[in-house]
Amino acid sequence: MKFALSPAALACSVTLALGGQVLAADHLPMSGPKYDQSLNKPGVPGERTCFWAKGPYSGDPYLNVAWPDTNTYYWGARFTMPEGSKLRIEGQFAHSRYTSYTSYDDRGQPVESLADYLIEPLPGHSNPALHGADRSASKRSYAIEVLNGGQRDTNRVEGFYNEGAKSKTIAAPKNGGSQQVLILRIYTPDKGRGITGGVPLPAPVLTLADGKELRGAAACAALDANQLLRTQPDAFGMPIPRYRELLSLPGKPDTHPATRPSTWYAQFDRKQFEGIFTGEVGNFERKSEGFYPTVDNQYIRTFINRKFGPVYVLRGKLPVTPKTMNGEPRMDVKDADMRYWSLCSQRGASNTTVLKCLNDEEMVINKNRDYIVAFSRSADRPRTAYPECGINWLPIPDDGDGMFDPDQGNMMIRNMLARPDFAHSIQKIKKTGEEREVMGPYLPSGTYMTKDMFESGFSCNSAAENASLAKQADEVDAAQQAAAKAR
Repeated sequence: MKFALSPAALACSVTLALGGQVLAADHLPMSGPKYDQSLNKPGVPGERTCFWAKGPYSGDPYLNVAWPDTNTYYWGARFTMPEGSKLRIEGQFAHSRYTSYTSYDDRGQPVESLADYLIEPLPGHSNPALHGADRSASKRSYAIEVLNGGQRDTNRVEGFYNEGAKSKTIAAPKNGGSQQVLILRIYTPDKGRGITGGVPLPAPVLTLADGKELRGAAACAALDANQLLRTQPDAFGMPIPRYRELLSLPGKPDTHPATRPSTWYAQFDRKQFEGIFTGEVGNFERKSEGFYPTVDNQYIRTFINRKFGPVYVLRGKLPVTPKTMNGEPRMDVKDADMRYWSLCSQRGASNTTVLKCLNDEEMVINKNRDYIVAFSRSADRPRTAYPECGINWLPIPDDGDGMFDPDQGNMMIRNMLARPDFAHSIQKIKKTGEEREVMGPYLPSGTYMTKDMFESGFSCNSAAENASLAKQADEVDAAQQAAAKAR
């Protein structure tokens, strides 16, 4: 996979070159046969509307920036509500694991999130995200109100499942006095339902101060929904000069910031993120800061480096999550530790593109919910690192961090809407350094190997061979116990 800056990432670079002034990403000239600014002939695949005109974001070939999840699709809306107007978003609950709306400021920091389970359906309709709900219900419509400014609901605890909470509104402040930003997320659509989860993208309904109601193109025009995105230089990733500076700190090894054994870092704020590189530790503030993060998620990450070895082997334990990908008839959130979990392989902190993620339903596990994941370049993939062998695999990028270190990789784990009584979620980590203590077996451990070492240590047997080996082990164990009793 060749490295290429997305339009948004390129905007960050150009902004820095212009001395730090805010630059509209869409204002950059584009070239190449695949780029066409027309909504009717998009250069990026995927559905869009005049309101949800930016996206979809995900892994390649979609817009790939700010470390998205490859099982998830994100759409952005940029608009300005006229004075005295009211904005309603009408939609249907997607056939998916999770859907949410999030408003953001001009640095890509979240203001408020409205997750699917909080939204009250229209009369006579049902919300399939609730525990025990019929996920295939045909009547699944809702409407939410976008507040022109306003304050977020501070009664909800970020990152946790807030049982019994309800809302019909989301606050959307005007950044710079004008632009409002919403992002729609659809996590893991059911198989065969498409990237929108088998329903149309939600539609805006604008009521002007004089009572006139506008829909479709008329609403988009009144909202100026085609306006240029205005964002700060570090909204989509760490500024390139700063990343270069942190990567080249005096006295640091050429594997920096990767360590052996690997060090995992829960995400707190931007200062703590830079602390991964500088070594600064402390009690950082728990905030949903990052590059357009999902408020309902908490994240933990580590950096790896091929200079330690070409194959990185990860062992961990998978929390319990609902099953939805195969169109399961009922939603089960009360028996789950959290709503969603994923492990992603990514490029560096300035590039912020993702290669591939494995979500909780894709991860091959044993009966104890333990998993093994091999990370390597495609050319170094062990012959036994396949799901059929009970071993997962994720790629290390051939171009490393996509900027300066061809051997660097990094990975990130998401925990979404953890149940408050699950003691081992990322959400329970209160300060840097207690990651292992809090998460226990749910925080994976890793080691470096050669391809040959991996194949020797992790064999691949058929189901019949595994059953035969298990039977032999049981027979040996029984014989040893009989011998012990005889003594």
